Amino acid sequence: MTPATSAPVQAVITDWGGVLTSPLNEAIGAWLAADRIDAGRYKAVMRAWVKQAYDAATGTNPIHGLEDGTLPPAEFERLLAAELLTVDGGPVPAEGLIDRMFGAFDPVEPMYAALRAARAGGIRTALLSNSWGNHYPRDVFAELFDAVVISGEVGLRKPDERIFRHTLELVGLPPARCVFIDDVRHNVDAALAVGMKAVHHTSSDATLEELRALGLRI
Repeated sequence: MTPATSAPVQAVITDWGGVLTSPLNEAIGAWLAADRIDAGRYKAVMRAWVKQAYDAATGTNPIHGLEDGTLPPAEFERLLAAELLTVDGGPVPAEGLIDRMFGAFDPVEPMYAALRAARAGGIRTALLSNSWGNHYPRDVFAELFDAVVISGEVGLRKPDERIFRHTLELVGLPPARCVFIDDVRHNVDAALAVGMKAVHHTSSDATLEELRALGLRI
């Protein structure tokens, strides 16, 4: 939970996948089952890739490259598919792999409603998302956000301090006036380090409770 502070919140900055959508592990689980992928092998590969992506500030890690836009999504799909096998030892098709991975993402309506309520009450809102080549629901962005920052489009990724500061510039507020929401602890800690309030998202109910404790009328 974010530490208490007297500075009133004037902006909500949120992640997308896993916060405004159903949990990532649910989507991945549905994909693994539908494509009959060896789940143990997938988890081992991703565990190593994710650790490397967050341990190193720079590098050629596939997740890092996908998120900052230096690795094309199709190449990421090829690299990941090459590491995977189906449950009967067969190959995993690379084309369309990212769409299949996140095909079970569903919008979390209470979070969408909270953003609309906050914005209607004069609170600024922004999206700050590490993209995996996802197809975002851009048709609703105009009504939800005052600013949109997608990692692959700006050449930076969370938890890099610079992407947070870029987002703050677009919002036009100092860090202490903003609260950041993310389901990844590394990113929450990075937001706290630049002086923002932050909520580690585990469920919509818990996050909304924390936001209300900060004085937001949502």
